[in-house]
Amino acid sequence: MKPSTLIAPPALVRRAEKHDTKAIQALDSAHFIHPFTDHGDLATRGSRVITHAENIYIWDSEGHKILDAMSGLWCVNAGYGRKELADAGYQQMMTLPFYNSFFQTTNVPAVQLAAKLAQLAPEVGGRKFEHVFFSSSGSESNDTNVRMVRRYWDLLGQPQRKVIISRNNAYHGSTMAGASLGGMSGMHAQGDLPIPDIVHIEQPHHFEHAHPGESQDAFGLRAARWLEEKILSIGADKIAAFIAEPVQGAGGVIIPPATYWPEIQRIVDKHGILLISDEVICAFGRLGHWFAYEKFGYKPDLVTFAKGVTSGYVPLGGVMVGDRVAKVLIEKGGEFNHGYTYSGHPVACAVALANIELLEREGLVARVKDDTGPYLAERFAELNKHPLVVGAESCGFVAGLMLVKNKATQQPFDEGVGVGMRCRAHCFNSGLIMRAVGDRMIIAPPLVMTREQIDEMMALIKRCLDLTESELRLVGELG
Repeated sequence: MKPSTLIAPPALVRRAEKHDTKAIQALDSAHFIHPFTDHGDLATRGSRVITHAENIYIWDSEGHKILDAMSGLWCVNAGYGRKELADAGYQQMMTLPFYNSFFQTTNVPAVQLAAKLAQLAPEVGGRKFEHVFFSSSGSESNDTNVRMVRRYWDLLGQPQRKVIISRNNAYHGSTMAGASLGGMSGMHAQGDLPIPDIVHIEQPHHFEHAHPGESQDAFGLRAARWLEEKILSIGADKIAAFIAEPVQGAGGVIIPPATYWPEIQRIVDKHGILLISDEVICAFGRLGHWFAYEKFGYKPDLVTFAKGVTSGYVPLGGVMVGDRVAKVLIEKGGEFNHGYTYSGHPVACAVALANIELLEREGLVARVKDDTGPYLAERFAELNKHPLVVGAESCGFVAGLMLVKNKATQQPFDEGVGVGMRCRAHCFNSGLIMRAVGDRMIIAPPLVMTREQIDEMMALIKRCLDLTESELRLVGELG
């Protein structure tokens, strides 16, 4: 019997029905190539099959209820099961399910969303965002950034300005340009990356790179100046832009010191370089602001967004284009030979509008800033008392901690121990989604999470840390 005959067609599957997990896993292994997955291992272990979700919880095909402390993949800001978002998508599908935005054509939701985003994007230091370019993902948006900044310098008569500087351990997507902009060594090892004219500096990670006794503020200044050193080594006349996440997400929730971003701004201003703020994770309330550059007070020229703009309900991404760049592209550029079939997709834009209205109506961005974000920071910092934990910290609704073998010396575990994956397994088995990035454990909960649910999550995290400690003692990795 072929795997495809083992389960009912998708149209017949309902939330309340039982699911044949092994049958779905067989189909999955036979046909579905997953992103960032070892498929040999997947075939042996079988996928966890997620069947439905509500609020901050998901359920698998075995009926296990799981608290999703990662918002899917940093994106389900409004929580699961929001009927108003489904209704917005349905109504738009019945009105205009698709039309392209090429060839001087537009649609109403795309125009309305562009205007709404321009309204939400705060003006900082005289820099405004009145224009938006739409894509379907953060990866596509960062590809667009490469095209835009190089076109910008071409139009200004400086075509030699092609080099884009990024950071090691940054994540900017997995397309050829996006993965090149990112600083993930594992991605660069596959596909002859990075592509030419993309270079990297070190990340502002105090735990990893600070000198003994160096304060956060002193380190922040020194880390920012790595950018200036790179600019001077290449030549400022060859640099197009610097791209960075306000807080590094997939790299392990690396929160820069307070001195970092002001010094970065001074450096890019001094050398006349464009600044790209990749806010695919950090925008739409994740850090307690609509856009994270406002929180840190810097002045980007381009802002990458995706994920939280629709709370992940449908794919949508884009670039907020600052006036400095937009003016040159519009007034001097003629036709911009770049775009996607789904740029300004009417259904995606309609859902984004409904999602933003929901975030505004329920005051979720302000709640993260003034209430639940500070409460999460207070509760998450308590984890620093755990024997395995150092550096437990948060920023808005992202948080991370480091698992170490010795708290006093901050001695890490040997890489072969796989302590992060051990802890992650205990989380899964205890009804909690918490992500492992090497020896760092990170969370990014839905913004609808209440104080009571934060308490519930923290109890689960503490339990999983205790289970991890017990396992490590049992296998002789701790004294």
